[in-house]
Amino acid sequence: MAVYKIFPEKSATLYSFYPLINTGLDEIIEVSTFESINSTNEVSRGIIKFPTNQITDVIANKVGNKAFDTYLKLYLANASSIPVNYTLEIYPISGSWEKGTGRLANVPVTSDGAMWSYRDQDSGSVWFTGTTFPSQTTGSFRSGSNSGGGLWFTGSYESTQSFTAISSKDIEVETTFTVNKWYSGSITNNGFIIKHLSTTEFTTQSKFELKYFSENTHTIYPPCLEIRWNDFSYSTGSLSTITSDLVVASIVNNKNEYQQDSVQRFKINVRDKYPARSFQTSSVYLNNKLLPTASYWSIKDLDTDEIVIDYDTTYTKISADSTGNYFDVYMNGLEPERYYKLLFQTTISGSIIVLDNNYYFKVIR
Repeated sequence: MAVYKIFPEKSATLYSFYPLINTGLDEIIEVSTFESINSTNEVSRGIIKFPTNQITDVIANKVGNKAFDTYLKLYLANASSIPVNYTLEIYPISGSWEKGTGRLANVPVTSDGAMWSYRDQDSGSVWFTGTTFPSQTTGSFRSGSNSGGGLWFTGSYESTQSFTAISSKDIEVETTFTVNKWYSGSITNNGFIIKHLSTTEFTTQSKFELKYFSENTHTIYPPCLEIRWNDFSYSTGSLSTITSDLVVASIVNNKNEYQQDSVQRFKINVRDKYPARSFQTSSVYLNNKLLPTASYWSIKDLDTDEIVIDYDTTYTKISADSTGNYFDVYMNGLEPERYYKLLFQTTISGSIIVLDNNYYFKVIR
């Protein structure tokens, strides 16, 4: 599989109205604009970080010298009063911060770790000191006791995602530029900050709530950083490419259960559904062929019927060698103790065909 998922090591929400509350253990990351009980315009921003060692390992040892793209993905848990169109901004955070052990609803409040006023309250470290932001960075600092809200890199580091009435409200935004800078050491990986546009925050006309699952969620929707690369290889050897849209494809090495840290290369046998008669010593039904180059794989969660990894014309192409078709799946990107289904899509003689032969497998701990 040329889609590798990395899960967060920490996350939190920064609330301008609650500048001294940590939310490092909340199941939700909130990115909202709201009116407080004091009738003031307030905002919340999400911060999230992924392990540097995992990012480095994937790029160095799995991607290698191939080109790659990365995407930050967060799944919407709840939303209210959202406008028809809106845009979110994602930036790499400048400076370290601590997760903390708090929740928004804690009484008394928990004031360790990151919050609106501090990157780490325990050590007394604020997000920014001074009168001029460091080069290539900026922040949004309100006066008085409410100053804070994060510090982030700007310019080319900016990633944005715009939403419309009919678009999915999940976040899936490209972050390749930033991850390349982390990998090269140009900047330190301190994670991302997720916020509304500056023209939307702290305004009377914009009041809406967006809540996403955090890494503390007990659902199957934790945030992730996807690293995608093209591992496609197509060598036919003596095998011919199938030309009939009446095709049978079967996985010949599905072990049904896979450890969470394993990598499985699935092998696919392909044949004509109604093979032509031939004078040979073995059954014509054993004549293996190849799917065309425009063939892709996908993974679906069996219980929810949701697509976990969708068909992609670059990142999920089915490869081939002299023995048949194949593709690789990194099982660590799938939630353990769940069942999944494999699907294939191919184009033959102008027809798009989806091959669903109920090939299931389970990821175990």
